Amino acid sequence: MDIPVAWSVVLIVTAAWNLLIWPRFWQRIVADPRSRDADGRATKFLTVHAVLIAVSLALGLAVGVLGVLTLV
Repeated sequence: MDIPVAWSVVLIVTAAWNLLIWPRFWQRIVADPRSRDADGRATKFLTVHAVLIAVSLALGLAVGVLGVLTLV
């Protein structure tokens, strides 16, 4: 694939941002009292955030791979 190097760098930086930020956010979500009910089961709050974070990490990984492949 042929795209300018600057765009490849933007893709890699975007991927790095997602792969660094979302795991930290996950730590805060898990520690949040709204994540578990009185019986210790996961709430919708935790489930929704888990899905959002998983999708964001998957997209971040895909964008990073694309960025690296466009540099090669």
